Amino acid sequence: MPRPQLPIGTWGTLRREQLGPHSWRARARFRDYDGVTRDVEAHDTTGAKAENKLRVMLRDRSAPTNDEITAETRIEKLAPLWIDEITAEGRLSVQTLDRYQACLRQAILGALGRLRVRETTVGRLDKFFKALVKNHPAQARNAKVIIGQMLAMAVRHGAITTNPMRDIGRLPGQRRTVVALTVDDLERVRAAIRQWQQPVPHRSGPRRSSDLADIIDLLLGTGARIGEILAVRWQDLDLQGPRPTMIICGTIVYIKGRGFVRQEWTKSVAGFRTVILPQFAVHVLLRRFQDSSTNRLDGVFVTRNETWLSPNNVRRQWRQARADTGLEWVTPHIFRKTVATILNNEDQTEAATIQLGHGSEEVTKTYYIVKPAIAPDVTRILNTLGPMPDPQ
Repeated sequence: MPRPQLPIGTWGTLRREQLGPHSWRARARFRDYDGVTRDVEAHDTTGAKAENKLRVMLRDRSAPTNDEITAETRIEKLAPLWIDEITAEGRLSVQTLDRYQACLRQAILGALGRLRVRETTVGRLDKFFKALVKNHPAQARNAKVIIGQMLAMAVRHGAITTNPMRDIGRLPGQRRTVVALTVDDLERVRAAIRQWQQPVPHRSGPRRSSDLADIIDLLLGTGARIGEILAVRWQDLDLQGPRPTMIICGTIVYIKGRGFVRQEWTKSVAGFRTVILPQFAVHVLLRRFQDSSTNRLDGVFVTRNETWLSPNNVRRQWRQARADTGLEWVTPHIFRKTVATILNNEDQTEAATIQLGHGSEEVTKTYYIVKPAIAPDVTRILNTLGPMPDPQ
């Protein structure tokens, strides 16, 4: 009866022999990941040392084929292979890839990089996420996506049979309270910007422009994201028609080594849209057109050096303008939520979804619309559930 074949990735009996006064050899048969069984040997000055060296070699043995991923592959080696794979697929933006690589450097590799694929157990991963989420919840959510995809890649290569990330507990979510601006709040916002624009004696630097006020008016007039407004070109506007429109077809993103550039597509497919402009937004754009000169980017908002305006700079300017005004809670994204809420209040939830460029109404309802504090008056209906009046 033939001897049963070794399972892939395992070895048979370890044998040692003395070759000389201080020379020993340890050998074993190892069935490699291509299915071929090979002799593996190690040499040292004593039999015990040679056998220990052989055990390490067998444990760390990599596949002699083109398959780079095995159960013994360390996470620090798996990470660049995964980055290469998702880069080749071409379905992620450059900034998303940069964010993933930053998360690998900052959070994952320092804690898990030396682990082998077979050592990434549910228990170890669960402990890692519980520690990370305490101080860095956003980083923990990114890390969960990254590690899940890396280990899925290991499963596809046969390095492990199941992905341990499937059994990781849910990360605690942040309770979101949607906040929108009232008419009085908007007046306070505009007053803060007017005050910020006033010249200050002995202040160095260029005079503050109307950019911040105009950007906020366009955020309120469109419901667009700040990066989408900053990416608008004059060719994207039709201000003379009976219904003035803006085509939202790009966004400003930061790319390492290049700075802020105009990405020729929006955050999602649903984000590519044409919106009809309210009159106050049209006035802003017509005034800017009359006051501005042409630029090589054809941009509505550009710097003096004819580069795209940075969303970070706009946020910084707004933080300066709102300082000591009681408006610290107002972020640029709240203007977008204000648009969604006012449309929803007029029974225009579907219109709000399209206006904001969301893929579904569920996203708009969950994250962008302020829930009413008082339930609608349905007493007429509920009265039918009351007891029948006593007969007279």
